[in-house]
Amino acid sequence: MERAEEPRWLNGEERDVWLTLVAVIMKLPAALDAQLQQDAGISHFEYMVLAGLSEAPARTRRMSDLAGFTESGLPRLSQVVSRLEKRGWVHRSTDPSDGRITLATLTDEGWAKITRTAPGHVEAVRALVFDPLTKAQSRQLGSIGKRIMAAVDPEDRCLGESAPA
Repeated sequence: MERAEEPRWLNGEERDVWLTLVAVIMKLPAALDAQLQQDAGISHFEYMVLAGLSEAPARTRRMSDLAGFTESGLPRLSQVVSRLEKRGWVHRSTDPSDGRITLATLTDEGWAKITRTAPGHVEAVRALVFDPLTKAQSRQLGSIGKRIMAAVDPEDRCLGESAPA
């Protein structure tokens, strides 16, 4: 009879680190979402869609690439892009070189929205993430985040590109 291997339980220090990380993972997105809702009337996810398009060549991405960039499934992304289209910030079209592919393009109105919204969002990111840290801690956080992401997502779909703040 095989004996079950004992779980590798977290020690006290590891448990404290884990619970701190979980708190950051849960509370930071909510804080960023609240800032964007209050200041710009959009969600953090909508901001990431607009920002992802704003940094793409010709402000255009394949919907499948945008889904990878935003770490979302195509159904969720399609619903959000539909809302952004109704606001006049995004336009969808068929890729002329491959009719099976849908492209999302940031409109001039969308560009104006992201350029008005970005300063307040970046200030919130700075206040919540970077201001409490020293420069050395910021570098460490980046290094630690990349190591964890390599374990979580070896293909590095989101961080493989320069992600906006």
